[in-house]
Amino acid sequence: MSQRQTTSRHNLIINKLRRQKRATFKDICDYLECESNFQGEDLTISKRTFSRDISEIGEIYGIYIKFDFSAGNYFIEDDLSDTIVNRRLEALDIFNALRIKERQEKNLFLDNRQSSGTEQLFSLLNAINNKLQISFEYQIFYHKDKFAKTVKPLAIKEFKYRWYLFAQSIHSGKVKCYGLDRLSNLEILHSNFETPADFNLNEHLHYSFGIMSPNADQPSEVILSFEPLQGQYIKSLPLHHTQQILADNETELRISLSIYLTHDLIMELLSYGSTLKVIQPQQLIDTLKATYENALRKY
Repeated sequence: MSQRQTTSRHNLIINKLRRQKRATFKDICDYLECESNFQGEDLTISKRTFSRDISEIGEIYGIYIKFDFSAGNYFIEDDLSDTIVNRRLEALDIFNALRIKERQEKNLFLDNRQSSGTEQLFSLLNAINNKLQISFEYQIFYHKDKFAKTVKPLAIKEFKYRWYLFAQSIHSGKVKCYGLDRLSNLEILHSNFETPADFNLNEHLHYSFGIMSPNADQPSEVILSFEPLQGQYIKSLPLHHTQQILADNETELRISLSIYLTHDLIMELLSYGSTLKVIQPQQLIDTLKATYENALRKY
């Protein structure tokens, strides 16, 4: 059996259990037989092959299928956070779509993205897990020269299709953020380090939007009013995990956020243009008004 058929079968088994949640071996066999007829290739399996598939799916995709002896069925074990599981399944959906791209060239359109530095992810995560210092060259957008850095890698975060490394300087001890797309000549060193006891990226950025560090002692209570149509998008993809709906009617969607007033947040709010009105705080209102007035002076 070809590797392509094996990959197709893996994906079908995962999708079957995603949709049905639980399925017996017979359910899965019947499903694979139907797909075999539909796709014109033999995707059927024996119990032995299925056991091997379960093991390979765990190793390759990090999606673990377990058997419930009392119920006599199989299910996907959610032993990781919902975010990680959902992103793995999302990546699998995209992978499946890209596999048919050659046959669907006129129907599938992809963004022409530049590298976001994902080729560095595996090496960086390995260094973080093994507490090994790293060195690299870093390009700052507003400077033409590259800088050599040696740091203690602590965590990686994704924001707006870009990946960022949070690392502690071996000289100053400060934790700084580096865009992976501007990082080159990465080298894993043999020098070990101890992770700072007080470092917790989730807590550090809990009330931040994006990757910007807090710029105040306490987050601000922000109230935003969106036009109804835009509000539908805000409900389906919340701006921040602290988002609470205060009003949802024919005239507006009004939400509250507990968040720091960082540059990243301001740029995000500006992107909504006239569909958004800031209700509070006054500091944020003044900042957006000044930005709009400065923009108008350019025309």
